[in-house]
Amino acid sequence: MNHIISDFLFFGSVISLVSYELGIQIKKRLKLAIFNPLLISIILVMAFLSVFKIHYTVYNESAKYISYLLTPATICLAVPLYRQLNLLKKHRKAIIAGTLTGVLTTMSTVFLLALVFGLNHQEYVTFLPKSITTAIAMGISEEMKGIVTITVASIIITGILGSIIAETVCHVFKITNPVAVGIAIGSAAHAVGTTKAMEIGEIEGAMSSLAIATSGLCTVIFASVFANFI
Repeated sequence: MNHIISDFLFFGSVISLVSYELGIQIKKRLKLAIFNPLLISIILVMAFLSVFKIHYTVYNESAKYISYLLTPATICLAVPLYRQLNLLKKHRKAIIAGTLTGVLTTMSTVFLLALVFGLNHQEYVTFLPKSITTAIAMGISEEMKGIVTITVASIIITGILGSIIAETVCHVFKITNPVAVGIAIGSAAHAVGTTKAMEIGEIEGAMSSLAIATSGLCTVIFASVFANFI
C-alpha cells in the first residue's frame, strides 16, 4: 500500500477529502454535535492508516497539498463579514473588547495550565496559539521554537470541542446576542468553530469570521509577551 501512495501523488488528499465527505453525510444523518465532520474524518484516516499499515510520513507526502488551501480558505471568510459591515461599525467597541478578552483569557489559561502541569518553555509556547487559525498559529509556534505538529493537533482539538459545545455554552450562560455569540465562538474555536457559527446564523458567522482575523493579530502581539512568562 505504501508503494501505491508513493506512486499516486494525491492519494492522501483523496483519502482525506473522502473521509471528510463521509463525516458530513454522517453529521447530516445523525444531526448530533458530537459527530463533527472533521473529527470523523480524522478517525477514519487514522483507522485507514492503521489497517493498511501506512506510515504517516508517506501519507502526508500526498496529503500535504490540502494545507495549501488554508490561507485562501481563511481569506474567503471575509465574504460574510463584508455583508455585515454596517453591523461591524455599529458594534465596533464591543467587538474589540470581546476579542481582546477572548485572546487574553485563552493565553492566561494556557499559562496557568503550564504552571500546574510543569511544562517547559518549548511545550508552553507550543500551546499558546491553540485558539487561532492554523495558517497563523503555525508561524507563531515555529517562530517561538514550539513543536508545530503538536500546535496543529491542539488547534484541531480546540476547534472541534468548541464546535461541539458552542451552542450548549451559549445556552447555559444565556448568551443570545448574535454578535456576542459570533465573537465568542470565533475567538475561542477559530475556523472550525466558525462553521458552526454559520450554521447558527449569518450574523454569528460574520462576527466569528471577524474574530478569527482579529484574534490572530492579537495573538501575534501578545504571544511574544506571554512567551517570556515561562
